[in-house]
Amino acid sequence: MTAPEHETTPVSLPDTDLSAAHASVTLLERLADKLGGRASVTAVYGEPVTAGGVTVIPVAQVGFGFGGGAGREVSATKHGEGGGGGGGAGARPLGYIEIRDGTATYKPIRDPWRDVVLPLAALVIGGAMPKLLRSLRRRD
Repeated sequence: MTAPEHETTPVSLPDTDLSAAHASVTLLERLADKLGGRASVTAVYGEPVTAGGVTVIPVAQVGFGFGGGAGREVSATKHGEGGGGGGGAGARPLGYIEIRDGTATYKPIRDPWRDVVLPLAALVIGGAMPKLLRSLRRRD
């Protein structure tokens, strides 16, 4: 029994080591240029806004990340090429700086879950816990 023709005939491929690796490096360089070009003071401290003698400067936490890869597999019966990459950025508002009458004050943006709901839940659980423990002791 003989193998089909396409499995026994060697396939000549271009030098994919360089093309896949080069494509990945080029993609990563482009991502770094695009993201890095936006990584400035205004990404963390936004453009100041002035109205009524008060200047407000938004403050945010900004993160950037990217990665990539390359690959190649060539043998008598297999062939392949690789490449890939990706990146992203994220920003989360933290607060603002208020400048009024020559005095700068940082004002954080409060998270209602962390500042109100969680302490309230802890208070309710803390108040209910002794009653729950007493009822469990009585059952034993």
